[in-house]
Amino acid sequence: MTTNTGALADHSTPATRQWLSWLLVITLIYLLLAAVGAIGDGFKAAVGDNAKELFAFATNPFVGLMIGVAATALIQSSSTVTSIIVGMVAGGLPIPIAIPLIMGANIGTSLTSTIVSLGHVRNGVEFHRAFAAATVHDAFNITAVAILLPLELLFHPLAQMSEVLAGLLVSDSTSVDMKSVNFMKTLLTPASDLLNASVAWLPSQVWSGVALIVIGIGLILFVVQAIGKVLRRVMVGRAKEIMHTSVGRGPVSGIASGTLITILVQSSSTTTALIVPLAGTGVFSLKQVYPFTLGTNIGTCVTALLAATAISGPTAELAMQIALVHLLFNLFGIFLIYVLPFLRGVPPAIATHLADLAQRSKLYVGAYIGGVFFGLPLLLIGGSQL
Repeated sequence: MTTNTGALADHSTPATRQWLSWLLVITLIYLLLAAVGAIGDGFKAAVGDNAKELFAFATNPFVGLMIGVAATALIQSSSTVTSIIVGMVAGGLPIPIAIPLIMGANIGTSLTSTIVSLGHVRNGVEFHRAFAAATVHDAFNITAVAILLPLELLFHPLAQMSEVLAGLLVSDSTSVDMKSVNFMKTLLTPASDLLNASVAWLPSQVWSGVALIVIGIGLILFVVQAIGKVLRRVMVGRAKEIMHTSVGRGPVSGIASGTLITILVQSSSTTTALIVPLAGTGVFSLKQVYPFTLGTNIGTCVTALLAATAISGPTAELAMQIALVHLLFNLFGIFLIYVLPFLRGVPPAIATHLADLAQRSKLYVGAYIGGVFFGLPLLLIGGSQL
C-alpha cells in the first residue's frame, strides 16, 4: 500500500505543479490588468486634461518612434512597453502621439535575438547564419516603419481602422442593458481600491497620481517577466516541438507557428531567441526563419489587447484602439512587405549584408547595436530638446 501511494504521489506531482503554474499565470495576468488600470488612473490624477502638453516633446513622430525603440531596447520587452502605452492612452495620451511609440517598440524588441546571435561569434559560418537570422527581424520591422509611418502621417489608416474596430469591440457603457455590466471593472475593483488606498496618504492628488504610475510600471515590469518565466518553464518544450514540426513547412505554417509560440510563452524576444541558435547551427535557413519572425510580431500583440480590457469608462475605447493599432501595424506590415514579391526580399537582403559586415569585423556588430538601438534614438530625443 505504501509503495502504491508513493507511486501515485510521484505521478501526481507533475500534474499538481502544472496546475499551480497555471494558477500563478492567472494571478499574474490579474496583476497585469490591475497595473495597467493603475497607470491610467495615475495619469488622470496627475495631469488631468494636460496629457498632450506633458508629452509635447513627443509630438514629433520621429522622436516618439525613437522613444519607443530606446525604451523597449532598455527594458527588453515590447509587451511591457505596449502595456504601459495602453495605460498612458487611458490616462489621456493622444492616439497620434502613441502610434509612433508603438511602432518604435516593434523595432526595439528585436535587439534580444541580435544579442543571442553573438553566442556563435567564435564560429565564422555559424555566426553569419545566426546574425542574418536575428537581423532579418530588425530589418523587417524597420522596413515596416519606413513604409507605414509616412502613410499613417499622411492618411491615418491605422488610426481610422482601429477606431472603427474598437467601437465594435468595446461596449457602450451608457446603454442600459447587459453590456453596461462591466465584468472587468467589477473584477478589478478590489485591486484598484487597494492600489488607490496605498497612495491616499500622499499630500496631493498629483503626487498620488505619480505614485500610482510608478507602482503600475513596476508591477508591469515584474509581471511580464514573471509570466515569461512561468510560461517558458511550462511551454518551452512544447514550443520547440511546434517549431520543429512547422517552421520548415512553408511561409504560412512558419507565420502561424511564430504567432502561436509567442502567445504560449508571452515573449517575442524568447521566441526569436529560440530559433536563432537553430539557424546558426544550420537546422533552419534564413528563408525559413523569416516568416517565423513575422509570426512573433503578431503573437506579441496579445499582451496589449489583454491589457486594454482592464480599462473601463470613457477611455476604454481609446485603450482598445491603441492595442489594435499594434496588431494592425504588424498585419499590414506582413501584407505589404511579405506578400508583395518586390518587397519580400528586402529584409533578407539587408540581413545578409549586415551578416557579411559582421563576419568581416566585429566592430560593425557593436556599431550596429549601439547605433540603431541606443545612439540614434538618444541623439534624436536629445536634439528635440535643443
